[in-house]
Amino acid sequence: MSRLTDLIAATKAKDPTLGAELEREFKALSSRRQFGLNFERHRPEAVELPQRPVRKGDKVRILPPRGSTERGDQRLWRVTRIEKVDGARLAHLRLIEDDSETTTSAIEDVVVVAEFRDPIYPGLVSTGKVERGGDKPFHTVINAENYHALKALTFTHKGKIDAIYIDPPYNTGARDWKYNNDYVEGDDLYRHSKWLAFMERRLLLARDLLNPADSVLVLTIDEKEYLRVGLLLEQVFPEARVQMVSITISPRGTSRTSEFSRVDEYAFFVFIGAAEVSTSPKTGGDEQEVRWQYLRRTQKALVRGSRPNQFYAIYVDRESERIVHVGEPMGVDEPLDGVPEVPGAVPVFPVDPSGLQLIWGLTPATLRSAVAKGYVRVTKGNEYQPYTIAHLSTTNIARAEAGDGLRIIGRREDGSKIVVHEGGKAERLSTVWREARHDAGAYGTTLLRSLLPGRSFPFPKSLYAVEDTLRSVLARKPDAIVLDFFAGSGTTAHAIMRLNKQDGGRRSSISVTNNEVSPDEHRRLRLDRLRPGDPDWERLGICEHITKPRIEAAIKGESVDGYPLDGDYKFVDEFPMADGLAANAEFFTLTYESPVGVGHNRSFKQVAPLLWLRAGARGRRVEDIPTDGWAVVETYGVLFDLDQAKPFCDAVAGMGAEMVFVVTDDDRRFQAVVRRLPEDVEPVRLYESYLSNFRFVSEE
Repeated sequence: MSRLTDLIAATKAKDPTLGAELEREFKALSSRRQFGLNFERHRPEAVELPQRPVRKGDKVRILPPRGSTERGDQRLWRVTRIEKVDGARLAHLRLIEDDSETTTSAIEDVVVVAEFRDPIYPGLVSTGKVERGGDKPFHTVINAENYHALKALTFTHKGKIDAIYIDPPYNTGARDWKYNNDYVEGDDLYRHSKWLAFMERRLLLARDLLNPADSVLVLTIDEKEYLRVGLLLEQVFPEARVQMVSITISPRGTSRTSEFSRVDEYAFFVFIGAAEVSTSPKTGGDEQEVRWQYLRRTQKALVRGSRPNQFYAIYVDRESERIVHVGEPMGVDEPLDGVPEVPGAVPVFPVDPSGLQLIWGLTPATLRSAVAKGYVRVTKGNEYQPYTIAHLSTTNIARAEAGDGLRIIGRREDGSKIVVHEGGKAERLSTVWREARHDAGAYGTTLLRSLLPGRSFPFPKSLYAVEDTLRSVLARKPDAIVLDFFAGSGTTAHAIMRLNKQDGGRRSSISVTNNEVSPDEHRRLRLDRLRPGDPDWERLGICEHITKPRIEAAIKGESVDGYPLDGDYKFVDEFPMADGLAANAEFFTLTYESPVGVGHNRSFKQVAPLLWLRAGARGRRVEDIPTDGWAVVETYGVLFDLDQAKPFCDAVAGMGAEMVFVVTDDDRRFQAVVRRLPEDVEPVRLYESYLSNFRFVSEE
């Protein structure tokens, strides 16, 4: 509606009478209050792309002169023609909001602008990698405006993300974020609605990326916006379960002159589908045995016949008091004394003290398997049931067999296995976390300083707070894909790498951050006659100066200066930081391609990393168009020449690739290739799927 006020003002300037009438109607309409979270959905954001070459037809802004600290002309111009004059390239421009105004400008003095309602055709350019993780999936870091990066991920990861962890700008009013290329100040009357519009656009895209069957979004925030963002999350994720946790991040408190000292912040957990909280990251005490369950069900509704396969005789040997035979399911009318006899054994049935015939908790086949493996126990019973039978749940049997938080430490005299919680019984998490390791000063700022000596980042999260948060929802997901599109200093990726070390997981992370500099650096660099896009400006941006080197340092165990890291990791596992982490990471910058270039294979080198990401970010990548018309690597293949379909499909089957991309605009020929592929291979048609994907998601 702030956009409407701008339009009304423009109308009043040209036609005062019409403008006044529109203003009266607008005031009447805006006085009606709706139920729920209401905020101004401001005009679509726009982002400047200083490293994007200027092309005919582009939207651009004219930059202020070098050395100026002013914002400059924020109007948008269309490039109508580019020409060379005396060796210099000039852009001929036409004002978009008033096509009667034209001008010319040196190419170096204009910057391409992408409005969020415009279609984009993204690519990725690698800017480096580090490999210490063998065949593990790569962690990826993308230098980009996060809205456009989320659009790109709708092509590679739609419905595939297991968890999103974000720490968005808190909107404190202290120039901590930008809206439409300008810092939002504390006295901005639309500060809260701009922040909500900014967040809603990104959360709607994030919703499409999350696995609808089982995934979690975690968003951290302080008291400035927690009420509004809580309502926003309820609206964006109406089917999810939302819970808020308080985390003490500053035990000493943040001093405030006339208010309570602030010691905590909030984490919203949005549980989607079957997602749930795992056990606590806190463990302690002696190893505690896992609780066994009684085999006889106790619910009065689960009487004999309610589940026909779960009423049968279990034969216990009188001497050894072990199960020697499991009978077959019995009909509702079969008498108990009519079951076959087993020499030396007593038949046991699920009967409660009142004589009510219930059912067993397992089918005969499942019980036989559990008995054979040692996960069933027999103890003396009473007059209505001569023996009591207990068992380990099927879930805990699977965990014990896999060593997933449970450990087998021996057998009892009756042959049953002794299973304990690894490192002590885990506690169920509460909604208030008061842990020393969550101190953002000691384990955020100070830890980052040890990784990046001489470099600073405002308010980095405690590594262990993020680690505990992610463990609480990913402990049972060793192959999870985790996204952070406000990656900042890279704490999320660092925490995921530590979780993998602790439990042998193969989780991968996608970290998205822009390359903005701080407000103070912005002014200083401007005065030094630098602009965004200049190498000396870009090297001081968040991604290049903090995020990338932090992740590289964590993996290598070396500081940016090449020296072994000083200090130890603490708490769950303690070891020298200089040991590094067994992980792979690759760093990318988002590019903006033309649809014609993509469709004619001229941009394949930029699209190639997106195909690799979609196929799982593992192993080698098809970087260029091969001379023989096709290529197959560990996880995927690309077919350019459909006349080579047979050798391509044979190679896909031989390599065990999981996905193929077929470059064709002929659906009939595409389907012919699909029929040749193994049934478990996912086919994707390029570039039809790529181009249509971004035309669709760009609608606002």
